[in-house]
Amino acid sequence: MDAAAPRHDDPILSGPHWPVFWRYALPSVAGLLALTTANIVDGIFIGNFAGAEALAALNLLIPYFAVLFGLALALAIGGTVRAGKALGEGDSAAASATFSKCLIATLGLALVAALLCLRFHEPLYRLLGAAPELYPLMSEYFLIMLWVLVVQLVTLVLYYFVRVDGFPGLATTALVAGAGANILLDALLVGYLGQGLRGAALATGLAQGLQLAILLGYFLRRGRRLRFSPRQRHWGEVLKAGVNGVSEWINEASVGLVMLLINWLLMSSQGVTGVAAFTVVNYLIFLSLMVFYGISDAMHVLLSHNLGAGNARRIRAFMGCGASVILGLGLVLVAAVWWQGGALVRLFLDGADQATARLADQFLAILWPLFLINGLNVLLSVYLTAMHRPLPSAVVALSRSLVLPAALLVLIATLRPEWPLLLALPLAEWLTFGLALSLFLRYRPRRLLPGEPAGV
Repeated sequence: MDAAAPRHDDPILSGPHWPVFWRYALPSVAGLLALTTANIVDGIFIGNFAGAEALAALNLLIPYFAVLFGLALALAIGGTVRAGKALGEGDSAAASATFSKCLIATLGLALVAALLCLRFHEPLYRLLGAAPELYPLMSEYFLIMLWVLVVQLVTLVLYYFVRVDGFPGLATTALVAGAGANILLDALLVGYLGQGLRGAALATGLAQGLQLAILLGYFLRRGRRLRFSPRQRHWGEVLKAGVNGVSEWINEASVGLVMLLINWLLMSSQGVTGVAAFTVVNYLIFLSLMVFYGISDAMHVLLSHNLGAGNARRIRAFMGCGASVILGLGLVLVAAVWWQGGALVRLFLDGADQATARLADQFLAILWPLFLINGLNVLLSVYLTAMHRPLPSAVVALSRSLVLPAALLVLIATLRPEWPLLLALPLAEWLTFGLALSLFLRYRPRRLLPGEPAGV
């Protein structure tokens, strides 16, 4: 086969739409659900064995984690979109160079962040709006997680590149094994040995080590097209990858900033109880987003390969697959919240903490409409990224995750304090949907790849 030509036997480029969609979406959703389950079990053990204050301490650290994960995701997703396009064109050398640079850049970023935060962790706690009495609880978790994040971020980037090279099963195996180990270690360290937040951090670190070890098996696989080399030139490629994945960074970083704003407002109005109650509800929002991100992650691979091959018809078909499944799952999640919301909330709290549970019930009754639409917003943002339209993708991501929620939170808090504060979040998602849909129509496949037959 000519190295400069696309692989015509690649099922992404020529296989039946739905089987190919499920081949990539199911492992991705399963992996991220396993990861989500591990995080939720973390919350359940912490809430039941360490208490609501420990949950609040963990929630206050989320903005920092979100910013750092956002940078790694920008490199991972922006890099895999570029690598996927190169693989679709048959240029494995260019794809390998992107792969190597993104891994090296992520390792450097994580190490610098760990060293800085080791020195300045208490100023960071103040910036995050924590009360001084929560500092010891936060340090118990954070001073271990600094180093865990080095492994976790590198693993995250490697996971995305393993998938884009056609090994979704290996990537999912790593996530599922890591998540299972995390749950078992939570039960041992937090539940049985009573190690609290320190035990949760250690469980995460050990599980991430296992996940990385499994992913390293990729380098022994026959048929892989990506080759790692530490000797690289033209490091501007990293910036290009980051720019192409900027919407994912905005998604994560903006979530962190909005969480920071919510924590500040709740801490001033309802204290630690308000922050703890939102932490519980946020686990359910996180669950929904991980399902949708699992499907959207598969779309990165499917769309970028077909963009490189010039297949507008298949891009449209895969978008139809993704939108149908996401809308159906959104309806299922809303039904679950309506019928079992109270029971879900109480999984995270011991029976004595009724005030936090009641407040969490109130929050969930306000937030349920966002489950209907947030997945479609994620999908449309991913489409724009995969089609190499980083600016429109960033506009959608910035609108849903920062500009609209932050503006609405401030407006409600200052001009309509009698309204529920968290009403800002579903309003932001629905307003973003109108914007995202208009951008999709402007950059639909037929316009970006006009060589396809009419009607594509």
